[in-house]
Amino acid sequence: MTVLIAPSILSADFGRLAEQVSEAAEAGADWIHVDVMDGHFVPNITIGPAVTSAVRAATDLPVDVHLMIEEPDRYLSAFADAGADYITVHQEVCPHLHRTIECMRELGVHPGVTLNPATSLETLAEVVPEVDLALIMSVNPGFGGQAYIPSSTDKIRRLRAMLDERGSDGVQLQVDGGVNVGTAGEVSGAGASVLVAGAAVFKHPEGISEGIRLVRRAAEQGREGLVQVGAEPADGVG
Repeated sequence: MTVLIAPSILSADFGRLAEQVSEAAEAGADWIHVDVMDGHFVPNITIGPAVTSAVRAATDLPVDVHLMIEEPDRYLSAFADAGADYITVHQEVCPHLHRTIECMRELGVHPGVTLNPATSLETLAEVVPEVDLALIMSVNPGFGGQAYIPSSTDKIRRLRAMLDERGSDGVQLQVDGGVNVGTAGEVSGAGASVLVAGAAVFKHPEGISEGIRLVRRAAEQGREGLVQVGAEPADGVG
């Protein structure tokens, strides 16, 4: 399985957002990741449908919207209309998760479900056949720049096994939080297929293109079992 790189605009320069999104696309990014936070479910406030629409206008790449918000059902239509290709909601705030997934399907977007670090994989068991994306948070969501939680690796590996056992080959396994050159190999080696990287891309001292190149190289080497992680401090997105 090819490893996809999804730069998170949480670490982008919002004064040059369209330019930076275009630069990431030209540098070989596979998706663009949009982190939406409401100040309730997570202790931060970020962006909404208007910025998502601006990202959509700046690129033809899939736009991957991660809703870290309470009552996500109220906003699914707005983000779909803004151009989201994927919308991911948190299991922790969806009491009727099947209904939420069905709503996303009806809106024409790929449905995804996210688990916080302390949330058991068993909470995904009943919906795995219904989703197109399963996201493991490898930091506690809310802020960029957090260090990768080491126990996430085993969780990624167990989710990969769950997907394989259930024949869910079409489900993308995404990881978000602390993904950089020092951790991308471990994450991809454990079975992740989509890596969300924020600061490692948009704040790389040698530019966006070099950030993407180095994260992708580390991820591919990890998939081949060639590297050990922990070589660099984490600078990820949550």
